[in-house]
Amino acid sequence: MKKRVYVIYTGGTIGMQRTPEGYAPSPGSLQEQMKGMPELRDPAMPDVVIQEYEPLLDSSNMTPAEWMKIARDIADHYDAYDGFVVLHGTDTMAYTASALPFILEGLGKPVVVTGSQIPLVELRSDGRDNLVSSLLVAATLDIPEVCLYFGRQLLRGNRAVKVSTHGLTPFLSPNYPALGNFGVDIEIRWDLVRKRVETPLRVHELRSAVLSVVRLIPGISATFIRNVLAPPVQAVVLQAYGVGNGPDRDPEFLAALSEATARGVVVVDCSQCLTGHVDLDEYTAGSALAKAGVISGYDLTVEAAVAKLTYLFSRHDSPEQVKQEMQRDLRGEMTLRH
Repeated sequence: MKKRVYVIYTGGTIGMQRTPEGYAPSPGSLQEQMKGMPELRDPAMPDVVIQEYEPLLDSSNMTPAEWMKIARDIADHYDAYDGFVVLHGTDTMAYTASALPFILEGLGKPVVVTGSQIPLVELRSDGRDNLVSSLLVAATLDIPEVCLYFGRQLLRGNRAVKVSTHGLTPFLSPNYPALGNFGVDIEIRWDLVRKRVETPLRVHELRSAVLSVVRLIPGISATFIRNVLAPPVQAVVLQAYGVGNGPDRDPEFLAALSEATARGVVVVDCSQCLTGHVDLDEYTAGSALAKAGVISGYDLTVEAAVAKLTYLFSRHDSPEQVKQEMQRDLRGEMTLRH
């Protein structure tokens, strides 16, 4: 039987049209461009149904509410399709690809998030390969997880980050190998793909969580940190130096952290470096943060840390439970080091 793939078109560059003000979403444009792609008429391609969202969004406007809309849409059509493709703008694509694995517990079919840097209407669009390859992954490969396909690489969704504004390979997976490379041959690292969990698909509803991301800079103000950590903030992703270090000779800075963590604010230490792990025991500058109640984010990307915190605060009322779960690998999002 011919495979079936459900395509969720949320917006983004891939389906945009040129206007006097620049590229802009255009309802129906994606479908028109796809009708003109001979690759999609090849017998090896699946049957495709496209669900175009209203309104089409530049991904800068994505919020957790849109993550939930996508997840519910997948769940509603889960039994009728072999796989799913989510067409999405690149700016916040890594956030959506990081959030969906937490929302979709028990996922047993491929969900591939993709898009393009150049619209399909343009001659040199990278969207053609991204779309065709994503459809093939969704239809033919037994990869039971959320992936991000771009630039001939298939990445685990919650390991991906955007690293280029204009390159045609704008996403990397800095701390986990690519699940697949698409050249002359399609090479899948099956040893890296998550094992299927034989449980029904469950969609976890997200509640509103008050989160922030703070990047340390030399001389950062303790007053600023105290204000960022003030109520109603529930959690902060702290982008620290190197292996998770911070200014251990600034007592006011450390006091601001201690006061916040003591009243239940969850502070997760992620490195400013693109690759590597946080290790709060390696230097005194890191252990001082740990003594102030900061927890390690190991090798989480900032996008995955934000998505995971949003998910955990939707499931747990206790900050202590959130802290415990943040330090467990739940969906392949982190590599623990002991």
